[in-house]
Amino acid sequence: MSQQITTLTFFNYPNLKQKLWAFGMMQFAHRPMKKVKGLQFYKLLGSGKENFDPKPDWSVYGLLQVWDNEEVAREFLTNSKLYKRYQNHSEQQLTFYMKSIKAHGQWSKQNPFEASDSLDENNSYISVITRATIKISMLKKFWDYVPTSQLDLVDNPNLLFTAGVGERPVTQMATFSLWNDARALKKFAYRSQNHRHAVQQTQALQWYKEEMFTRFQPYQITGNWSNFEIPTDLKA
Repeated sequence: MSQQITTLTFFNYPNLKQKLWAFGMMQFAHRPMKKVKGLQFYKLLGSGKENFDPKPDWSVYGLLQVWDNEEVAREFLTNSKLYKRYQNHSEQQLTFYMKSIKAHGQWSKQNPFEASDSLDENNSYISVITRATIKISMLKKFWDYVPTSQLDLVDNPNLLFTAGVGERPVTQMATFSLWNDARALKKFAYRSQNHRHAVQQTQALQWYKEEMFTRFQPYQITGNWSNFEIPTDLKA
């Protein structure tokens, strides 16, 4: 029986000194991260500006981690010296605790997400991570189309939180979104004309070298973030 969980933490860095520290950790955090007990998979993530703009947002970074179980995740996020360094350098932190529902595709030539067998049928919230490595020859065409593909996300009342992140600017991108229920996500995915056209373009043009689509059940959110109120049902 798998007890695997996934956490995704966002950090906000307030000034130039802290932003430089965060940028440096994109390289220097790998060695200590690989030694973390119970950590199966991780990704250090930068972020883009609002509306999935490929230009970097140097004030926001993300940390995606896949854990053996919740106990080792909480141990790291509560007591580890590495995480405390992230806390001390950042102004805000926001962590999503999630169980995998379904994952399709690969991330760095693997699928690290195991479907959970302990989902809560009374929990209607759903979160999504999509990620891709874009072919160099398709970069301009892809990014030219992004604003159109995201039009239906603007002011969508069922979309509670969203962020554009990535391992490398422009070429390796990912999106994270939190929805109030699966029906709202399905409506966006299948009834949104702009989104459906984006899927058709993806299939026709084959602009990804590698891609992954994952759905999770978020069961707790901790921390705080500007312009985001944690749903009461998901508060610690």
